[in-house]
Amino acid sequence: MAIDFDQPIFVISVAAELADMHPQTLRQYDRLGIVSPSRAPGKSRRYSQRDVNMLREVQRLSQEGVSLEGIKRIL
Repeated sequence: MAIDFDQPIFVISVAAELADMHPQTLRQYDRLGIVSPSRAPGKSRRYSQRDVNMLREVQRLSQEGVSLEGIKRIL
């Protein structure tokens, strides 16, 4: 059975834990358009493994001193 990295399966709390971030940070990145998770019925965010990997990359770039606007342009 193959893993679908684009399947939106993680709720925001799980995605935040996997990316080692606070859920509010994920909400901010969504508002800024840095990471755009899928929406489940009821408008709740659902993150895929690809989204979590991108969040980790955002965190890495941020720790290296790249601004959020710079990260948005890079991605």
